[in-house]
Parts: sequence; C-alpha cells; structure tokens
Amino acid sequence: MLPLLAILVVAFAALFIDAAAPATYDCVGLKGVNPRCRSKEAAYQREYFYIGGRYVPSPVFGGNLVVDQLYVEKLIPSKGVHQPYPLVFFHGGGSAGSIWLQTPDNRKGFASYFIDLGYAVYLVDQTSVGRATQNDLPGYPLRVGSTDQIAERGFSAPEIVNDYPQSQLHTQWPGTGRIGDPIFDAFVAQFIPLTSNLTRQELSMRASGCELLSLIGRSYLISHSIGALHPILLSNDCPALVAGNINLEPTTIPFQSYLGNATSSAGRTPNRPWGLTNTRITYDPPAASSSELRTVDNETDTPALRSCIYQAEPARRLPEIAKVKYVALTGEASPHITYDQCVVNYLRQAGVKAEWIKLGEIGIRGNGHFGFLEENNGEIAKVVARWIKRADKE
Repeated sequence: MLPLLAILVVAFAALFIDAAAPATYDCVGLKGVNPRCRSKEAAYQREYFYIGGRYVPSPVFGGNLVVDQLYVEKLIPSKGVHQPYPLVFFHGGGSAGSIWLQTPDNRKGFASYFIDLGYAVYLVDQTSVGRATQNDLPGYPLRVGSTDQIAERGFSAPEIVNDYPQSQLHTQWPGTGRIGDPIFDAFVAQFIPLTSNLTRQELSMRASGCELLSLIGRSYLISHSIGALHPILLSNDCPALVAGNINLEPTTIPFQSYLGNATSSAGRTPNRPWGLTNTRITYDPPAASSSELRTVDNETDTPALRSCIYQAEPARRLPEIAKVKYVALTGEASPHITYDQCVVNYLRQAGVKAEWIKLGEIGIRGNGHFGFLEENNGEIAKVVARWIKRADKE
C-alpha cells in the first residue's frame, strides 16, 4: 500500500490539474457545452414569468387556452441592484431573448455587461417566438427565421458578397462567418421561426409589454433589428413607463421592408402602413386610417445610401413617441448604415428628438448588423451605458 502522505500528494495533484483543465479545452461555439468550460457570463439570480395573455375557447380540445402571453426572464445581479431603472431587452427576428446571453463563440454576452453594472435585466421572448410560442396556431402562423445564406450575406460576412461599399469595412465577426465555421454554425443554429402575422404580434406585444412595465416600473428598452418595433409601440401606448428607447440598428425603413436584410431595392416589400408599425400609432393631426398618411419618396438610391419614404409636408407629429428619449446605434459595415437614416429622419420629421450614433464615427470600427455579438461588443455596451447615464440626468 502507498504511504498516506503519497496518497495525499497524488490527490492534491489531481485536484490541481482538474482546476487548471478548463484552459486546455476547446470551448468555442457548441463545444462550450462541455461542463469543464467556464462561463464568461455575469453572476445573477434568475426567475421567469409569463406576462399578459387571455383565455380563449379551444375549438378542438374543449376548455380554454391562454394566448398572447409574453415570456420574460428576470436576471438580478448576485451583488444586488444598484441602478435606478431596469433594462428590458427585445430580440430581433428569427431569434429569442437568449441571444442577449453569451456570444456564439462563448464570450461575455451583451446582457452580462449591464448585470455587472448593477442593472436589473429582463429578457423577453416576443409573443409567438421561442418560449412565448402560441397555442393559437391559426392566429400566429409561422415562417422561417433565417438561412445560412441570409446570415452570411447580411450579418456575418457581408464583405464577401459586397452588396454595398461599406461592407468592406467589416472586421469584427469572430471566425470566418461562413458555413462550416464552428462559431457561425452555433450562430445559425439558434435561429427559430417567427410569425408572419405581425399585426397580431404587435397587438399582443402592446398589451403584454405595457403590463410588464406596469409591474416592474419605468425602464429603458434595448432592442435589435425588427425587435425595435415593440419599444416604439410601448413608447406610444405607455410613454410614462419608458425611460428611454435604445435601438441597435432598428428595423429597416418606414413603409417598407428589405427581404432577408438584402440591400437591393428589388428586395423591398410594402410593410408597416403606419410608417414605423403595422398597427395604429398616435399622430397629430389624427389619422383615421393609415391611408391618410401622405408620403413622398426621396430620389437618392445607391448601394451606399438607400432611398427613404417620408411623410409629405406638412408632416403629422408623433406626440406620444416624442415623449420618450430615442437613440439608434449603427455599425459602420452593416447594411443598416445604408438606410438607418430613413428611420431616424422619419422620427425627426414627426417631432421626435431622435439621436443617431454611427459607431464608426466615434472610433468603434468594423461592426456589422449583430455588433452586440461581435468581438468588440464590450465597447458597444459602454456606449449604451454612457447614453443611459446621461439620460438619467436629463
């Protein structure tokens, strides 16, 4: 038998080796599921809730179903909340609230930066998406969220296709951004279906979203892409509960959409008849229907700067939305750098003091549409945090 001292030495060495082991493991992409891979996420306490919704009769099974409910995760810093207002995160199309957690290459996720700063963070799955999938199947028909080609062309590797000149500035995506790369594969694997009935989704998000804010109090809303529809609606419906509206590349352009984030004018489709939304928002003078909104298309349309549809003058105002502070952030290499001016200028024309931060102009270079997942996402988080601090003081 080995002497007791020798046994203790061997046991101690094994513990030391096991503690150091995670550094020797490949934890990139889906390999991060290995239990030896250490999380980069902030420490927090987690709860989940279903907010809003209503009972409707089930025509097939009898009884009632709950529909239109919103899934919400509540993340509270382990060291406690030290900031005055919560942050509510709204994901974009084809994804869920989990996208705000770790990045596809398992670096620190966007939400964690704010948890570390002492914010109460709420991640939502929008009605019909992810854990807010609806039992009202006819009311929430689904469509494909995204494909590898859409992701490569518009998100992770736009520089390869070169649809617009700014794409050549893209440098921040981790990995190659193409199929077969483990980081890209992990990114695309998280895409899920979304509803094609945006009118129904907007109506349910308006009700459940304002109910959430009534429960947690005045909050900042942080959104990405098509998710920016919902903070606009909540700013219209319950502006007193919205401390600020922070948009990481807001959804395409007024009155239209770009299909699959393509930048060709051939990819445009009519959408959002109320300008920024599919459902009614408050204009002054009031509009009884969206057909009363007179529009004009500015004529400039190049790959570097896309044309926009604005209101014909005199433009109606957006008095409720104008009560809420608004900022859009755009990466210098994203397709959105060619058309985010359409959203910002539409809001300004309607009396909203919309701020636009072009990340490249403040020294944050090389970002595409998913900048909050890219290698310099911490720098973008700092910009958002500074904006919130400034807004707190105003």
